[in-house]
Amino acid sequence: MSRVLVTGGASGLGAALVARFVADSHQVLSTDIAAESPAPGGAQYRQLDVRSADDWAAAVAWCEENWGGLDILVNNAGIATGGRIDVESLDEWARVVDINLMGVVRGCRAFTPQLKKQRSGYIVNTASAAGLVHPPMMSSYNTVKAGVVALSETLSHELHPYGVAVSVVCPSFFRTNLADSIQGDDTEMGATARKLIEKSPRTADDIAAGVLAGIKKGQFLIIPDRPALLAWRTKRFARPLYDRQMRKIAARARDRAEAAEVQPTGDRVPAAEVQPTGDR
Repeated sequence: MSRVLVTGGASGLGAALVARFVADSHQVLSTDIAAESPAPGGAQYRQLDVRSADDWAAAVAWCEENWGGLDILVNNAGIATGGRIDVESLDEWARVVDINLMGVVRGCRAFTPQLKKQRSGYIVNTASAAGLVHPPMMSSYNTVKAGVVALSETLSHELHPYGVAVSVVCPSFFRTNLADSIQGDDTEMGATARKLIEKSPRTADDIAAGVLAGIKKGQFLIIPDRPALLAWRTKRFARPLYDRQMRKIAARARDRAEAAEVQPTGDRVPAAEVQPTGDR
C-alpha cells in the first residue's frame, strides 16, 4: 500500500486518479485549491494552491507527520489555455506558466528532499499530448506542457541514483470540466477547445485507468489513449505528413479569421481548428 498525494484532485482527471488509487487500497491525500472538497471514501483532502510555496511546504510537513513520508506524488493540477500568438495576452501566458509549469516545478522541489532521504519514491507529472506534438494556435499551452515533459525526463535521470522514478502523462482530449478554466483574449480558440473537450468519446476515468496501468509498468512516457499515441508516432516517424497536417490547420484558421473580419453582421466564424492533443 502506497502513500499518494494528488494535486488537482477535486475534479477531472485528478478526481478519477484519486478514486482509482483508493480502489487499489492506497492511502490517498487529494489536494486542490478549494478550502474543502469531497473525496472518495478512504481518501483525505487538503487545500493546496500549486502557486504557493507555503502550501507545498505544509503538504510535505503533513505527509511526514501523518504518514512518515510519501511514495507517489502526482502533479496533476492545471488549467486549459491557448490562442494565436498575436491575440493571447502576456498576462494569460504568465498565468498558465505559473500554474501548469511552475506548479509542477514547485511540487517536485518540495518533495524531492524527502524522497531522496527515503531513497525511494515516484513522481508522476501530468503533461498532455500537446507536450509532444504542437498544433498551431496553442503556443502557451504547448510550451508549458513541453516544459513538463522536459522537466520529467531530466528528473528521471537526476533522481534515479536515489531510487526515485518519474513518469510523465500525455493524454489527448477527454471529457472533463477543464474547459471551465479557459480564460484569455482569444475567445474563438477557447470555444474550439471547449468543443473538442466536451465531444471527446473518452472519459477522465478512461485516462486514469491508462495512467495507473503505466505506473504499475514503470513507464516513463505514459500515453493513455490511441489518438495521442498516433499523433506522437506520426510526428516521430512521418514528419513530412505531420508538418503538412499542422500547416493545413493553420491555413484553415487563417481563412476563417479573414472571413470573420469581413462579415458585417451575425455570428463570427470560429478562427481556430486544432488537432486532438488536449489535457486532463
